[in-house]
Amino acid sequence: MNILVCVKQVPNTQEISIDPVTNTLIRDGVESILNPYDGYALEAAARLQDNNKEAKIYVLSMGPPQAEAVLRECLAIAADKAYLASDRFFAGSDTLATSYILSEAIKKIEKLENIKFDMIFCGKQAIDGDTAQVGPQIAECLGFVQATCGLTCEMKGNELHVMKETDDGREVVAVQIPCMVTFTKPNFGLRFSSIKRKLAAKKMDIHMIGVDDLDGIDREKIGLKGSPTQVRKTYVPQVKKGGVIFREGELDDSANKLAALLVENKIIENIE
Repeated sequence: MNILVCVKQVPNTQEISIDPVTNTLIRDGVESILNPYDGYALEAAARLQDNNKEAKIYVLSMGPPQAEAVLRECLAIAADKAYLASDRFFAGSDTLATSYILSEAIKKIEKLENIKFDMIFCGKQAIDGDTAQVGPQIAECLGFVQATCGLTCEMKGNELHVMKETDDGREVVAVQIPCMVTFTKPNFGLRFSSIKRKLAAKKMDIHMIGVDDLDGIDREKIGLKGSPTQVRKTYVPQVKKGGVIFREGELDDSANKLAALLVENKIIENIE
């Protein structure tokens, strides 16, 4: 069994602020972390490996060289091998271009390792973009069946049974292999790495994949050139100050004032 987990290095959104002049994210001095949802995907893969010692877990990320840090974190926790797709031609890619690059990188890894991936896992979304598009788009590029918002999964015969979160609660779906599953937060966290694995992860190779390594990739579909979606501006909405205060003990008068305000602002119609 071969499992690939796609992960992303993201800024810690609890520490992000917006430049009031440029309306852009201030990234200087902001800690970069493993995208939490991708951590849940890695834990799901590790739990499958717990029950199948022959299973191998690969991790893949796309980003600048410093993204090696999250790949080594994944190696320390559960992964067996790590790949980083990094090239200046990838810069500025939106979700469509990113999923295309990752799908081509996945094909390259399969060729290098002489394997076929049975499952590809990733988080349901990245906390810096919140689009929830890359996982499903990779599945479309590769022709994989997919399940989204997974909580847990287990193998039953030749099928992967995924317990997923829905608007009405939870349900279990069976998907054929090969498949793509995106994961959301379950009722347990990511396992801790051991000292032994941490030391080993520091010495392991991170295999790099550049644009020249991706045979036949269409360069018109990557980077800014291949990205139909572009962010024009990021800004913080202005917080409106509170208005009228209605005090206790003035219920009749307050009700009349509230009704008048609602009519004045055309929220309700005057029925008199």
